[in-house]
Amino acid sequence: MDNDFERSVSSRAARRNQQQQAKYILSGGKLSQDYTMRIIWKRGFIRLALTAGIIWMLIILTVLLFHVWSCQSSVAFFSALCSKDSKVFGMLNTMGLMKPLHRCTIPVADDPNKVVIPKRKSPEEVVQHLSYIMEDNSASNGSQSPPLFGGHQTWQQRDESFKVKPTMKVHCGFMRGGGAEMAPADIKYVKKCRFVVASGIFDGYDTPHQSSNISKRSQRLFCFLMVVDEVSLDFIKSNVTVTEDNDGGQRVGIWRLILLKHQPYDEPRRNGKVPKILTHRLFPQAQYSIWIDGKMELIVDPLLILERYLWRGKHTFAIAQHKHHLSIYEEADANKRRKRYARPLIDLHMKIYRYEGMESWNPNKGTVSDVPEGAIIIREHTALNNLFSCLWFNEVNLFTPRDQLSFGYVVYRLGGTFKLFMFPNCEYNSIFILHPHTREHSSKVEWVKSLDEFKKKADLKESRGGLGLWSPYPGNLDLVVLPPVPRTSKAG
Repeated sequence: MDNDFERSVSSRAARRNQQQQAKYILSGGKLSQDYTMRIIWKRGFIRLALTAGIIWMLIILTVLLFHVWSCQSSVAFFSALCSKDSKVFGMLNTMGLMKPLHRCTIPVADDPNKVVIPKRKSPEEVVQHLSYIMEDNSASNGSQSPPLFGGHQTWQQRDESFKVKPTMKVHCGFMRGGGAEMAPADIKYVKKCRFVVASGIFDGYDTPHQSSNISKRSQRLFCFLMVVDEVSLDFIKSNVTVTEDNDGGQRVGIWRLILLKHQPYDEPRRNGKVPKILTHRLFPQAQYSIWIDGKMELIVDPLLILERYLWRGKHTFAIAQHKHHLSIYEEADANKRRKRYARPLIDLHMKIYRYEGMESWNPNKGTVSDVPEGAIIIREHTALNNLFSCLWFNEVNLFTPRDQLSFGYVVYRLGGTFKLFMFPNCEYNSIFILHPHTREHSSKVEWVKSLDEFKKKADLKESRGGLGLWSPYPGNLDLVVLPPVPRTSKAG
């Protein structure tokens, strides 16, 4: 039976072949034109689809490889193209194709509940009494102008402020009528804050990130204060849940939102320096503070941070050293390459510092570095530390808002009086998780390449900050030559 079935199938197949051969012979040995064209079209389409798919995959692979290479490149132009906030970078990092962050283990204590808090403040051996100029002398070049948050500090007042004495009175922001005002409920709330973790969000560039690994003891001891402007508060409310606490304040998780009304500057980055540097002015009852930038998620208990970076070594001010740069002139060059502020104004800023004797970093300076990673600042609010913060802020107010350019200069001008602990950069990267901004920051002034552009477009100038860059300087800067900068690191 099976043999009969097989013979039947073979017979039908043979008849079909004979019929096809007969048609082929009757047509003169040629297949029909339509049939031939259909075969050619199908084969061509398949080849085209395969070719397009291969080309598309090669383009994607090329882009990914270029992204990996640019993020690792030491060539300034290509490293500037790398966006570490992008989803592509995040995907490549997850795949293990990117270099991991420069991290190392922090030698913190084992248990925050066993940390012994000092009973007394550190002794005030240098500055015993510090007060602040509150009324702005608004006479500028013989004409009256409105109060400025940082005041109209003269070059002579600036120079005198660096001469440390037991009793001092200096400019330190918060001039009457200059802006940055807190609500009465917030003023009342922060009066009870002795230990503070502070952060800030301006112009809606971030949303609050909840700290992790925080002990119950630290939650009771610390005030977690997130300083925001009106734009950021509206942005936060539209993206995360904001609740009201028992003290009439607004909260996002562990953070109490502190609204600063009437922003003192045109530039959001300069506004962000108010809570970052002048933490002691915003929260005057605080004895200790830890500042973290708004894009960061704190992952180490704040009590362990204070014990590691202040109390263990009897320090009062701690900040991390920069991963790449030791000299402010290196940092300035990187800022210009990354368009962090107007290039000619950065050059002018550096020329003033060079004229006033600021040299490139060298091992004989007695400091680890002149350039910090300013995203985390750990302080005891002593009079000397508060003075340093005021002087640091005054430089940011007078010149560019790039605070890393001013930090080492103020240390230099205080002539060894100010002591700090600059800890390894790898520990800095182990304190937090870095989150991308909600959007890229950009301002018109960042793209200015020459001073002539300011003359053509007056609106490029900031009207309330950086005024020292436009005031006649009491010295000849024409002959100042900036130190050469070897570009041995990425622009970032």
